[in-house]
Amino acid sequence: MKRMIDVTQMNQRRNSWVMMKRWYCPKVLLVLAMLALANATLVAQMPTNYQLSQDWLLGSDDFHAEVQFDESSKRFTIANGLVERIIDQRLGTTVKFSNLMTGHSVIRAIEPEGAITIDGKTFSIGGASGQPNKAFLTREWLAAMTPLENSLKLVGHEMGAPKERLKWKRVRHHSPDSVWPPAGKYLRLDYSLPSDLPKQVDPEVTNQQVKISVHYEIYDGIPLISKWITVANESSKAITVNRFTAEQLSVVEHSNIVETRKGVPMPRPDGLHVETDMAFGGFNHTNANRHAVHWRTDPSFSTQVNYLKQMPALLVVEPTYGPAQNVAPNEVFETFRTFELVYDSSDRERRGLALRKMYRTVAPWVTENPLMLHCRSAEGKVVRAAIEQASEVGFEMVILSFGSGFNAENDAPDYLEHWKSLNDYAMEKGVHLGSYSLYSSRSGGSGNDIVPPAGESLTHGRCPAITSEWGQAYIKKLYGLFDSTGFLVFENDGPYPGDVDTTARPPLQKGAEDSRWVHWRIWTDFYKHLRGKGVYMNLPDYYFLSGSNKCGMGYREVNWSLPRAQQQIHTRQNIYDGTWNKTPSMGWMFVPLTQYHGGGAAATIEPLDQHCDHYETMMKSNLGLGVQACYRGPRLYDTDRTRIMVKETVAWFKQHREILESDVIHGRRADGLDLDWMLHVNADLDEKGFLSVYNPTDQEITKTIMVPLYYTGLKGSASFAQSDGELKQMELDDQRRARLEVTVPANGFGYWIFK
Repeated sequence: MKRMIDVTQMNQRRNSWVMMKRWYCPKVLLVLAMLALANATLVAQMPTNYQLSQDWLLGSDDFHAEVQFDESSKRFTIANGLVERIIDQRLGTTVKFSNLMTGHSVIRAIEPEGAITIDGKTFSIGGASGQPNKAFLTREWLAAMTPLENSLKLVGHEMGAPKERLKWKRVRHHSPDSVWPPAGKYLRLDYSLPSDLPKQVDPEVTNQQVKISVHYEIYDGIPLISKWITVANESSKAITVNRFTAEQLSVVEHSNIVETRKGVPMPRPDGLHVETDMAFGGFNHTNANRHAVHWRTDPSFSTQVNYLKQMPALLVVEPTYGPAQNVAPNEVFETFRTFELVYDSSDRERRGLALRKMYRTVAPWVTENPLMLHCRSAEGKVVRAAIEQASEVGFEMVILSFGSGFNAENDAPDYLEHWKSLNDYAMEKGVHLGSYSLYSSRSGGSGNDIVPPAGESLTHGRCPAITSEWGQAYIKKLYGLFDSTGFLVFENDGPYPGDVDTTARPPLQKGAEDSRWVHWRIWTDFYKHLRGKGVYMNLPDYYFLSGSNKCGMGYREVNWSLPRAQQQIHTRQNIYDGTWNKTPSMGWMFVPLTQYHGGGAAATIEPLDQHCDHYETMMKSNLGLGVQACYRGPRLYDTDRTRIMVKETVAWFKQHREILESDVIHGRRADGLDLDWMLHVNADLDEKGFLSVYNPTDQEITKTIMVPLYYTGLKGSASFAQSDGELKQMELDDQRRARLEVTVPANGFGYWIFK
């Protein structure tokens, strides 16, 4: 009877709702749509860091890093007003990890600070027993918890400032506020093995002759902490570091998902961004870190809502293979570095701003953004002419492109001397010269290629082993090339993508367990060497944290064989999509001055003078969004008209370079139907906002744009100018938006500056 009544009531409510929809929904939906339109930009810009009176993304100086030890509580605190991590000396591990911007806890339970396996014996680094429920922590539980049995004990510490993890020689324009090493604080915690370990453990390992240290850095003005581990062998015998876990956190779960369904992935925690400098095999951070950053299920989290306990709420940062590295007496083994960025919002734009600030902080060389000609010929007179043209119009680099005929593996003295003389000439002209080399996707010859595990394939079909005889000769030639010629540009096509090699290659490589680690270290040692020499590196992979400057913005190569008009739209779409997680300077685009994959005359700009308008549009589609492209061809101009156009466009870019290379707010994505636009913002500059607007249609368009100026720092009112015209004053609304009417000519470009 009760069930029948419930059904009747439900039917009555449903009928009432149908009547309401007939009468009210059209008007309600219209109002809601208007409100959504008015506030769409606002929702995407306003912060949700409820606990702070100031927005750290606007450059406040109040968020200084501190590392302290409290004698009464016996706890270390790593904090900067945005994020806080507390490590208990007795337990030797993190007992509190807080997002101070929102007031939320990052973790729900206590885990060891990491783990290390030495000579086949695994030890937890700190840790605790006795937490009755891994859904949350209480002060009473923490007080009653005991150190994890047989874990490493925290016995010492040192505090200081961050140090360079690699040398950065600054030989070209970069962001004026770049600081290296980053401003912040450093903490080292030293651990030893307990004295009551089982008798089978080597006594030399237990008597503190092997020192394990956990290192932390926290930086000013950003909710970011980095962490790594070192193993110092102070004994008289070699040891092997078989495995390590650099980080382990029981993170607060993302969602309340009861059931598990095939084909529906469980959402992992998304308030914590994690990546490492052992990154490869991808154009984005997720793909490039899939082998090191693992979100796993936690069977010990017995109170989670998901009945099958499949919620991926346990963060484990460790290499999939190895490293299986021998550590000789008096040597120190160092793990990769883990970077943990805490988000204060679920908004895509705000998260992108935070991530892009992270890269500017811990890899500031990514702000180098030179204008580059990809010279298609290595013939001496063509290269000399390309250098002269680049110097004339203000381009800053010439690279001997793929297919040019340049051979990076020719180490003959006369060949190197020839290119040194051309490099010297380029330097006299104020132009940096460099070259291309192919690594992955080629073969090193019999016995020199990576042999993957059974059932697996190589990323690019084939790849030489850098640990092979061929590989060692190859990289030696690369070192010699840059040391001999003085080249300042390098494009390594197909950097090591993470393929596992099962072949033993003594003395460098044992096999599958250590091959990935050894390959990564050999290559990143080389990239760090180049970074220390000031060499600019285009690497189609995610080696930013190891010294590279740029990878692809996310383009599809064959699209540059499409008709010219289509390329314009793709250019701005690629930049719009690529700059959510990359700064404008971190991704390259493409301008085919000559034919690339195909497409013939309809796809290329040569003869340049005949397509000067399109050439200018392509330049402004990139430069107006702060992005550099690979201008590939034998020359930059063929007539005075094209020379003047290129020179003036470059001069315009350099006039506004600081704001154009600043961060971006995503406006309207290009679709070929209407105006598309993006906004550059920088609260620290005089030019605080730069609105770039493009018209892809054959008709002039006038419309009103609500320009979101929150991240310019402007409030109340702003001065603005169309192009470089006269400044005018305008009032901003209470959401810091400017109501701006713009007119852009057919197939044209317009810009507005806010001060």
